[in-house]
Formats: sequence, C-alpha cells, structure tokens
Amino acid sequence: MCPSNDGGAPVVEAKPAGDPPDSLRALPQRIRQQEILAELGVIALQGADFDKLLAEAARLTAEALRAEFCKVLEHVPSENRLLVRAGVGWDEGVVGKASIGADLASPAGFALRTGKPVISNHLENEERFRTPEILAEHGIHRAMNVILQGDGRPFGVLEVDSRSEDEFVEADLAFLQGAANILGMAIERERHGRNLEAALERHYVLLKEMGHRVKNSLMIVTSMLQLQARDIGDPTLTLHLEEAAHRVLAVARAHDQLFQGADIERMDLGKYVEGICKDLDDSVAHCVIQTEAQYEIEISTDRAISAALVVNELIANAAKHAYRGTTGGKIRVTIAGAGKDKLSISVRDEGAGLPPGFDLASSKGLGMRIITSFVEQLNGTVEIRPHKPGTEFVVILPR
Repeated sequence: MCPSNDGGAPVVEAKPAGDPPDSLRALPQRIRQQEILAELGVIALQGADFDKLLAEAARLTAEALRAEFCKVLEHVPSENRLLVRAGVGWDEGVVGKASIGADLASPAGFALRTGKPVISNHLENEERFRTPEILAEHGIHRAMNVILQGDGRPFGVLEVDSRSEDEFVEADLAFLQGAANILGMAIERERHGRNLEAALERHYVLLKEMGHRVKNSLMIVTSMLQLQARDIGDPTLTLHLEEAAHRVLAVARAHDQLFQGADIERMDLGKYVEGICKDLDDSVAHCVIQTEAQYEIEISTDRAISAALVVNELIANAAKHAYRGTTGGKIRVTIAGAGKDKLSISVRDEGAGLPPGFDLASSKGLGMRIITSFVEQLNGTVEIRPHKPGTEFVVILPR
C-alpha cells in the first residue's frame, strides 16, 4: 500500500538519486539499433544473396530488439498463408517449412490485412487475434509485426518475438519499421531482377524460335535452287544455281549453330566452318574436303558468317577450276589462331594452279569478287601462295 501525506493523497515513491532515467538507460540499445540499421543497409546495397540477406536481417533484428526470435514471413496468396522464409531462434524444421494463416486471426495476418504495425506485449490477453500455434509452442509472450512492402504488393511481414516479460515500446517499433523499409527495397530489387530474367528468357526463346524459322526458310530456298538447278537443262545456269544454293546453305547453317548454344552474339568459327565443309563435301563429289579447324576461336556472329562465306567461295573455286575434269582432288581447309589478336583461314588445293598473271583484285569472277568484298569488310588480307602442285589462299583476319 502506498504511503500517504496528512491530506490522504498517495505519495509517489521517488527513485534513488543514483538511478538514471529510463531514456538514459535505453540509450546504448538505441545507438546499437542505429548501427544495425546502417549495417543492414550496407548488406542490402552490396547485393547480397536474397536468402542470405533475409537470414541476416532476422538475426540482426533480434539482436537489436534483444529478442530471442525473429522471422521473415512471405505471403503466399494462393494459400492465404504466411511462410516462414527466414528466421532465428526457431526449432529445426520451422524456417522454410512452417506457415501461419494470413487472416486477421494472427498477429502477422492482422498487420498484413490492416496495413498497420502491431505490438502485443501480452499475447495471452489479446482480444484482437489468437496466438498462432508456432508461437505457443515456443513459449512466446510478446510480439511485434510490421509489413514488408516494397513498391508493389506486400511481400509479407517482419515479426520479432520474445518469451521475456519486458515490453516493446514505440522506439522499438520505429527500429523494426526501419529494418522493414530496408528489406522492402531489397525485396523490390529482387522482384525487378526476377521480372527482368523472365523477360530476357522469353526474349531468348523468341530469338531461338525466330532463328529456327529463318533457318527453315533458308533451307527451303536452298532446296528450291537445287531443284531448279537439276531441271533447268543448261549446264552454265545449273552451276550458278548450285553455287547460289551453297551460299544460302552457309547462312542457314549459321542460324542452326547459333541457336544451339547459349550465346547468340558470338560463334565458334572452327565448328561453324567445319559444318560448312561437311555440307560442301557432299556437293563437290569429285573432290575430298579435309578440315583442320581449331575450336574456341569465337568471333561475332556477323563476322563468322562473312568468314564462312569466304571459305565457301574458296572451296567452290578450287573444285571448279583447280580440278576441272578430274576426280579425287583434295581441298584442305585450316582454321587456326594467328598470334594474339588474329586468326588464319587457309584453303589449299593440289590442282592445276592459277593462270599466269592472275590478279585477285581485278578478277571479274563472282566468287573472287565475293571473297575480296567480304575480306575487305572484315578488315583482313588475302595472300596467294603457289605450291607444286596447287595453290593456297590464306586469309588473315583480326579477331
């Protein structure tokens, strides 16, 4: 019973002179809370793994509020539940598996549905909501909840729980809201990242489908040219149509190889040219094409197609001119690195050799004009090396 003065009024018992006020006693905790908010902000800005960020946020939040438990609850609308996505202090099998209802009957659900933070220092006396089973099993006496918002729909709830008889106060709520705001920004960044990845994946699928259709269309054009070449009845026109078909086929193979890999902007030139040579080997039956291609020489797709068309023309010219009227002639194609920043393409035959006074720059043949044009576009050079027997064309290109 409180002592009273002569007038009967109650007397307020004074604190001992040496006992500091509550605000002063709480100062170290408030300072630590601000330090933790700064630490959490740095972790979020550093782009830490999202799950690790959530786990670290739960640990730091519990430390800042001197609570034994904390959890990040993710809202699962399809189930109307709040999943324990991350947490600290909970028994094994809770984090990542346990969930509570997202309705008004739980503290977290109440915060989510009302849009307001919730402090309950006496869960056993609550009339606003029931105590969830997970809290009762862990002997939780008090809880505090704030929404994890971000820019879009709420991600869920950040909740801190304790078994102690102390009380959460408004300053604690301010800290918890600050932590939730930092997490909210990280959550929104994660959402944007997932949306961007989904958009990029869809874009990539569409590009692959487009490439597949382009390849099929080019194959149809190739087949039509080959049919026309067989039916036209004119040897000269037949030859021209077959050469045109080979050029279209070279581009078609580029689209085929391009969309089999993960990189649509660069190609392995060795593998690509190797495929071109296999296609041509069937069409120049009187010659044998031998290919020695170094792999992992990757260049841009546009440059690879131009380089492959140069190879196509050099092989066609060797088959047509070096081995005219003969069978069994060999055409050797070599793709290799040439120093640190260059690559070499060599096409060599063992045929009749070039006519006296041959000048590549002034040649009027379509094939030679295609070769010089593409090499010039690629900022490369062409060297003609006579052999006994045959001729070798060496193309040097910057990577």
